Amino acid sequence: MALFGCLATLSPLVLADEYTEVNRLLNAGQTSEALARADKYIAANPRDPQMRFVKSQVLQKSGRSSDAESILQQLTQDYPELAEPWNNLAVLHAGRGELEKARAALETAVRQDPKYATALENLGDVQARLASQSYERARQLSSGNRRLGPKIEALDDMLKIGATTSPTPAPETSPARPHRRLGGG
Repeated sequence: MALFGCLATLSPLVLADEYTEVNRLLNAGQTSEALARADKYIAANPRDPQMRFVKSQVLQKSGRSSDAESILQQLTQDYPELAEPWNNLAVLHAGRGELEKARAALETAVRQDPKYATALENLGDVQARLASQSYERARQLSSGNRRLGPKIEALDDMLKIGATTSPTPAPETSPARPHRRLGGG
């Protein structure tokens, strides 16, 4: 009840300004300042999923992926209904080549929000990479199978097109509406 009272006294504009300022600092490359501002806000509002999500982005851009992953993991436990932490967690898994973990996280994201276009696209990319791996393994086991070559080439071409825009699935970057969605995609 005390938390509700504290949140009720904060104007929505003050909250929006904090998210906007942290994102502005992050986009300006001032990651230390963005992290300090996010930490200060989180200290006063420790369960705020939106700022925790934004902090994970700051950490990721600061090269602290394991810290970002810890925050995203905690968000998926505290707010399993939110799709965006699952999506961004999948991006980290895919970046390490952990495609099965990425697939599972993306499937969860899509279950939580079936209209989440970014997660759907990322799931398609991960599935294509998994299919490519399966075809390559099949070719090693059955080198005379002529059907595999065209399939592998088609997937390689598709994955190259995706790689020109992003080598791994796309993270969600928009700040959230607490308790429903953490991103805009």
